[in-house]
Amino acid sequence: MLFNSYEFIFLFLPLTILGYFFLNHQGWKGAAKAWLVVASLFFYSWWNVIYLPLILFSMLFNYIIGSSLAKLSSSPNPTRRLLLIAGISGDLVLLGYFKYADFFIGNINLLFSTHFSLLRLTLPLAISFFTFQQIAYLVDAYQAKAQEYDWLNYALFVSFFPHLIAGPIVHHREMMPQFASPENKSWNYENVSRGLFLFFTGLFKKVVIADTLAGWASFGFDQASSLSLLEAWMVSLSYTFQIYFDFSGYSDMALGAALMFNIRLPINFNSPYKARNIQEFWRRWHMTLSRFLRNYLYIPLGGNRHGEAKLYRNLIITFLLGGLWHGAAWTFVFWGFLHGLALVIHRLWQKTGLRMNQVLAWLVCFNFVNFSWVFFRAQSWPEALKVIKGMLGFSGIVLPAGLAGKLGFLAPAGVLFGEFTLQSPARAALLLAVSLALVLFWRNSMELEKDFTPGLRQAVWVGAMALVAILSLTGISEFLYFNF
Repeated sequence: MLFNSYEFIFLFLPLTILGYFFLNHQGWKGAAKAWLVVASLFFYSWWNVIYLPLILFSMLFNYIIGSSLAKLSSSPNPTRRLLLIAGISGDLVLLGYFKYADFFIGNINLLFSTHFSLLRLTLPLAISFFTFQQIAYLVDAYQAKAQEYDWLNYALFVSFFPHLIAGPIVHHREMMPQFASPENKSWNYENVSRGLFLFFTGLFKKVVIADTLAGWASFGFDQASSLSLLEAWMVSLSYTFQIYFDFSGYSDMALGAALMFNIRLPINFNSPYKARNIQEFWRRWHMTLSRFLRNYLYIPLGGNRHGEAKLYRNLIITFLLGGLWHGAAWTFVFWGFLHGLALVIHRLWQKTGLRMNQVLAWLVCFNFVNFSWVFFRAQSWPEALKVIKGMLGFSGIVLPAGLAGKLGFLAPAGVLFGEFTLQSPARAALLLAVSLALVLFWRNSMELEKDFTPGLRQAVWVGAMALVAILSLTGISEFLYFNF
């Protein structure tokens, strides 16, 4: 089920909230948790019920391993370490089979001219997210930072629908004490108001801004045979802002929906396009994934503890695997490599002691992110190179025909005047300019929520956003991170 669907907004969400608080009000605490678990699994199954046994198996497997790690806290370290390795290995095997089997088979066929048949598996919804969340839980259980002996509590921790599909990736200690708190079991009007504000802010970002930009991005990447300079930049920027408003919109909706249950999920998105270097970008973009990669991959690899050369190696490996986590394609791996390399260059630049003008620093960072998104979005290498060639001017420069009278002197330099293949270029340019202004100069939704005070003016504002967003639900589209 999608957050941006009539079924979710008008039926599932209100009924789930009312049922949860009604059961708690009656004193049926266990039934309230069970209601939320069943509702969350129903939410998950709406997409394809055939994968319900898969997530249930994954949850049960990790619950058994995690509770065993907690019970064996006094056992010799090798015993617990072997159990942890078995648990993580089981998770990675499950993820690898469904997400990467065909990728590896295809590459083996390419390298060795073999003809192994592809499995053509459908990627189970949210498998990357619930796998990473449970790996983090196992490590936390091993380090005695988390323990859970109640199956219903564990099922709620994994399946809670606001974060289930695309994050944030939550630690057990961040969420479950909130469910245990007696004061959180009662209806809280302020939290509901704040939750509605976040939810409809996110819905507006998704359906009004991101889905509009998606049309230009899809045309440029998937349909156009070539792109002139301006068209290529409009296409790349359309995707750059599409993924920003799509993912930040989802994050807002996830945090808003959880807050209506009196649960605060960790912030996952903090104005990343304001970053003035790539390290800052990753402290602001998909913050819980960055935290996971740092704590459970980069630091175990050695982090920065064994000299500069190994630090750079660890950065590259971390982001290569981070790219692969996003998708089973070499374009994703290359995208990860670019970001790992950028972090290495950033570290080397810091060692020189030189300082860059802040505006120039932002421009360099933003344009690097924009260029690298091309490989993230492209379905193939030729598709990515088509856009990059256009952005570099290798596919020609075309200006609107109406400018021929004033800029005709540029014709000898190879500038053409005519119609764009991209539809409504003026509208695209206007929306891109508005998007840039919003991400740079407008306070983000987390900052706005901190200062949010329920009242008539706020109700009118939220109601107007909700009305515009709901009226824009003409075609339901998935969130981009649902594919990962």
